Amino acid sequence: MKLITLNIWGGHIREPLLNFIKSNQMIDIFCFQEVYHNAPDKISTEDRPVSLNVFSELQELLPGHHGYFRPVVNDIYGISAFVRQDIKVLSEGEITIHDNPSYSGRGPTHGRNLQWLECAIDQKVFSVLNVHGLWNGKGKADSPERIAQSQRIRNFMDTIKSPKILCGDFNLRPDVESMKILEQGMHNLIKAYNVTSTRTRFYTKEEKFADYILTSPEITINRFEVLKDEVSDHAPLLLDFA
Repeated sequence: MKLITLNIWGGHIREPLLNFIKSNQMIDIFCFQEVYHNAPDKISTEDRPVSLNVFSELQELLPGHHGYFRPVVNDIYGISAFVRQDIKVLSEGEITIHDNPSYSGRGPTHGRNLQWLECAIDQKVFSVLNVHGLWNGKGKADSPERIAQSQRIRNFMDTIKSPKILCGDFNLRPDVESMKILEQGMHNLIKAYNVTSTRTRFYTKEEKFADYILTSPEITINRFEVLKDEVSDHAPLLLDFA
């Protein structure tokens, strides 16, 4: 089984992104962050183009997958997963991990959700959790909101009895307490494989960590890699597991 997680940056680097997906149709599960779906306009305040219907474009490139979109802003922007059709999705849903009731509708300070999928193949059941952690404009250090967000994720993970994979853009440094909460009972592959950056040349700020894959002990890791494809300001993470 192969999984890729990637923050697609709203589809800003559109053609390289679509070509990357087209060339990786054999991947079993994709987890994406910063996904637009039938959006009339972008929520970003940055002066860069995005793909306002990238979810449908991805689905067209993945005809052998079933797409699941979980919006977090006005039903037009959020996170998504694509699962090969030979993998049975037993259940799928979301939980709120951060709420911002004063959000204006523009910019990245919106609330955050976690998408979960319980999957089965060859009589094996496992769960995938896709997350895009909160952004506060103050780097990727701990904050009370981030601690609370991690605790909500932790509490939800504790209810899942099947082997599980937690992945996505956490917007966290690897050394913070918010990460330690998530690591309880899980293997942090970014640390295990001594990864020094999950960003591409399009990201020019200092902190080069954001993206993670964590696995429960029952998950066998055949391969883990930070891919070199530059299709976003985030690098794709690849997990080959059993």
